[in-house]
Amino acid sequence: MEIIRSSAYFKSNLHKVYQAIEEADFFAIDGEFSGISDGPSVTALTNGFDTPEERYQKLKKHSMDFLLFQFGLCTFKYDCTDSKYITKSFNFYVFPKPFKRSSPDVKFVCQSSSIDFLASQGFDFNKVFRNGIPYLNQEEERQLREQYDEKRSQSNGAGALSYVSPNTSKCPVSIPEDQKKFIDQVVFQRKLIYQTLSWKYPKGIHVETLETEKKERYIVISKVDEEERKRREQQKQAKEQEELNDAVGFSRVIHAIANSGKLVIGHNMLLDVMHTIHQFYCPLPADIINNTSLAELEKRLKETPFSSPKVESAKGFPSYTTACEQLHEAGYDAYITGLCFISMANYLGSFLSPPKIHVSARSKLIEPFFNKLFLMRVMDIPYLNLEGPDSANLSSKICLVVQPKRDHVLHVTFPKEWKTSDLYQLFSAFGNIQISWIDDTSAFVSLSQPEQVQIGAQTLTKSNQDFLKAIFSMNMKALFQVRQHVTRMGLDAMERIT
Repeated sequence: MEIIRSSAYFKSNLHKVYQAIEEADFFAIDGEFSGISDGPSVTALTNGFDTPEERYQKLKKHSMDFLLFQFGLCTFKYDCTDSKYITKSFNFYVFPKPFKRSSPDVKFVCQSSSIDFLASQGFDFNKVFRNGIPYLNQEEERQLREQYDEKRSQSNGAGALSYVSPNTSKCPVSIPEDQKKFIDQVVFQRKLIYQTLSWKYPKGIHVETLETEKKERYIVISKVDEEERKRREQQKQAKEQEELNDAVGFSRVIHAIANSGKLVIGHNMLLDVMHTIHQFYCPLPADIINNTSLAELEKRLKETPFSSPKVESAKGFPSYTTACEQLHEAGYDAYITGLCFISMANYLGSFLSPPKIHVSARSKLIEPFFNKLFLMRVMDIPYLNLEGPDSANLSSKICLVVQPKRDHVLHVTFPKEWKTSDLYQLFSAFGNIQISWIDDTSAFVSLSQPEQVQIGAQTLTKSNQDFLKAIFSMNMKALFQVRQHVTRMGLDAMERIT
């Protein structure tokens, strides 16, 4: 189901979203972004030897100025009678449209490669910018509610509102020197009007500030009895509450997901989680604690020893099918992510005695994996722990070691002209190696065995003292400084090492 802002479509379908969340056993989410990295390449941004803290800080610094503008949600409910899952898929287009002049005017950037990629996948940008659902984070919502509360608290017994503008921000606005006198006069006159009305007509009138379609403000004074005044005040408060809910917008869906306390899964979801928190909750804190591509993962989970789950779209919801791929449509990706989770969870059930065909999202079997985010392109740190220290025991049999032993990893510097093939040639005598680029002139090189580091360094040093200088620290991590002009003799020496 596609959810956009136009013609109150979001509000009219919100109850369906709430109902799907309430009924679900678990959810799968996915997001589409206006970009990934504003500085270094994605490869440099996600180095294979990042610690969880380094990975988080890199993404926070280089990715959070982009916009999450499509949010996919797929709910999964298990039908015990027919032994199948009932799914409800939602595609939300979101965009931070200010609903008033005092609303945040969000700035974001786009990455040309990301936009080009989404465009090639048929992404509809018009739906984002014209009909994207607005949202507020918790602090913005709190400030807006305070503004409404302040206006009501400044009302006197007759219902005459104070001089405070409905669009007044809690934060002072910087006023140019040549305009300060004019602003002071306007504020004084406005204050004088409201206070005079409150003093002269303590009862029998209703005063409120309204706006034209052109955002021009004016004061409406109505002569009413007490009953009518109260009725108008109630209508005004109800309208203000509706405006506030409209401003909170899509964040209400995120709140409902969070308040459900149910399992939320995703595919390589660190960026999805970070953007969701950043846009719909609060600014990210400064520090918090094989092929895994979604299409390939889905294909693999159809094969032995896994089995594909039985699912069916709920009545009135469009049906996705893996026979016709719609990759990088957020709702479809969320759907596929849920299917992958079901297959993997059910596979865990095969190890029980007796084996279980269906493993619930609330099963104790998958509790060790709750609040653990998988880190892409990290070779020896499996995931980031959201619940506490990354080195904490997850269960009696599972423990995550955050600082793995890396005495087989070399930090190598070399001329800017070098390519990956040059590094492979340089270290060809050591068998299988893994290379993670840092920048144009340095990289991490992981050897197969820690013993090879010292042997290789000694051999190379004896072969050509001018070729490499090996420096070993207390933890046996080697630092190789490769000179700008590498001689052929040095390369020949490397090739002779067996």
